[in-house]
Amino acid sequence: MKLAFVIPAYNEEALIGKCVESVLAEVKRSGRDVDVVVVNNNSTDRTREIAASFAGARVVDEPQKGLVSARDGGFRATTAELVANIDGDTIVPPGWIDTVFEEFDKDPRLVCLSGPYVYYDLNQGQRALVGMFYGLTTLIYWLNRYVLRVGSVVQGGNFVLKRDAWIRAGGFNREIKFYGEDTDVAVRLAKQGNVKFTHRLKMKTSGRRLAEEGIIRTGLTYTLNFFWVTFAGKPATHEHTDIRPGGR
Repeated sequence: MKLAFVIPAYNEEALIGKCVESVLAEVKRSGRDVDVVVVNNNSTDRTREIAASFAGARVVDEPQKGLVSARDGGFRATTAELVANIDGDTIVPPGWIDTVFEEFDKDPRLVCLSGPYVYYDLNQGQRALVGMFYGLTTLIYWLNRYVLRVGSVVQGGNFVLKRDAWIRAGGFNREIKFYGEDTDVAVRLAKQGNVKFTHRLKMKTSGRRLAEEGIIRTGLTYTLNFFWVTFAGKPATHEHTDIRPGGR
């Protein structure tokens, strides 16, 4: 199986370099043939220029604004059987690719793999609060997947899906702009096979949204939209705070 990284980026000149650098370092360490695609989503800063400066990564442009549109544009730009969806402010830790292939190799019915974030720029107290939310997330994962059987849990910015299963599920829903995009993936792919959430697959990321909006407020918003998409099929929240120049 070949793996592709899809990295949506809108006005990420401050962080996209670290992200792509970490991806390429992990690809080199793994020794695998991996496609790395950065999706420039109408950036007005140096995002495209910085991403294009890395040998081993290619940049595609997605003119339709929005996170889901950018993920879809990247998905369509590669033919890899496994597609890793991360974000422009994430940092891939060593061993991440190994974990992905180990999990897919041992479970033929696995169609999506995801794991939690590690917020590298939050203080100890903030990280402890985030840990409480992930404890709740894990409980919800077990409840939804094994008891209610209504879906699973996927962390946006840290999930890998099987191309053929995602095509069968209908692909990305561009009507969803931000909140609920990962739950939509979880619910629809759970009908195609196994969707696993594991703490083995950690991803480093910036906590800038949590710091700006507040951890509790942000956690409650994500939780609300998780349940809304799971049981109503669409997100409850349609607007989100702009956290970078130009906004998204």
